[in-house]
Amino acid sequence: MAQCIRMPKMSDTMQQGTISRWIKQVGDKVAAGDILAEVETDKATMELESYDDGILLYIAEKSVAEVNTIIAIIGEPGEDIHALLAATVATEGATAVGVVSSSDPVVACLVAPPAGDVQSALPSDRLLASPLAKKLAQEKGYDLTQIQGSGTAGRVVKKDVVQFIPDRSRPVWMGGHSTQPAYQDLPVSAMRQTIAKVLTESKSHIPHFYLTVRIHMDPVMALRAELNHHAATKISMNDLIIKATALALVQHPKVNAAWFTDKIRTYAHAHIGVAVAVEDGLVVPVVSFADQKPLVTISKEVKLFSKQAQEKKLAVQDTTGATFTISNLGMLGIESFSAIINPPAACTLAVGAVQQLPIVQDHQVVPAHMLQVTLSCDHRVVDGAVGALFLSTLKALLEKPLPLLL
Repeated sequence: MAQCIRMPKMSDTMQQGTISRWIKQVGDKVAAGDILAEVETDKATMELESYDDGILLYIAEKSVAEVNTIIAIIGEPGEDIHALLAATVATEGATAVGVVSSSDPVVACLVAPPAGDVQSALPSDRLLASPLAKKLAQEKGYDLTQIQGSGTAGRVVKKDVVQFIPDRSRPVWMGGHSTQPAYQDLPVSAMRQTIAKVLTESKSHIPHFYLTVRIHMDPVMALRAELNHHAATKISMNDLIIKATALALVQHPKVNAAWFTDKIRTYAHAHIGVAVAVEDGLVVPVVSFADQKPLVTISKEVKLFSKQAQEKKLAVQDTTGATFTISNLGMLGIESFSAIINPPAACTLAVGAVQQLPIVQDHQVVPAHMLQVTLSCDHRVVDGAVGALFLSTLKALLEKPLPLLL
């Protein structure tokens, strides 16, 4: 009996997944444990594993699928799945396709209706195109509705996109001007949709307030230079800030806290989320127990997380459990900014660029490297004085940084 593969829920916030690449194709032999496809979630790209043996009889045309909808079918060689596909298409858009047995949620995809071919069940306005054709058309900026398909039932396939000649009657630039405005519509990725949802809710429902302080960085910069002179693993300024923040949080648990509607939770250890920019948006891998880890370990973890984030290989456990978040735009030349809180945590630290500025020291104006940081606070959890005391401790740790080595 045919086995239906459904889009799994791969993270706590995932509502839909994007199939970025099919590793197995229709007709391929599949064994339990084989990787069928790569699925992009709101946080990372993960591998979809088969739990059954058989032949891959069907893969979904759409690259984006809601959680629990059918994306593939595995069965016996030559098994007829036409009626099954027809019913799948007819019920597309439902929360769950067909009737699933509570005792076996994978088998018994749905009860097929009276036999009929697949094409008869397709909505008249549905665009038929292979996943590869859709991807290639998107890369070339082609409108798929203008491409004549040569595949079964008019399906657009790769060669149709390759051979397609765009309509040259569209407006062109003449003398630096055009008859119509030029623009490009980009699809919204699952990651960007989640960022939009979470941050909109955060900014709308959390009463933010902001505290800013300047820190004299010459002492910690000197320490970093000395460490990197001897250490095989190079320590970044961000590594030192993570360590100092973690130690300050342990001293101020009211800042190392989270809001849960009916309670405020404070944490004994600092699990620091480090915001990493990627092509589709932002991910926040977590350095767990940063207050207990030496600088070299923190540095190695942050470098690994950054690499995995760019390659979309972060695991779910790598991006969960943060009690506090640091967002650093200093390397991009930003002097100061305010970050949006990443709930349920109560605070986020925005770190700017280290600048050489004139300061007054011993009654003289001298140059010094200064850093401006801004603490975003959830006023339901943190009051102004509490946040100010935390920043005072952070400032002291960076201006007299030897405790960072303990």
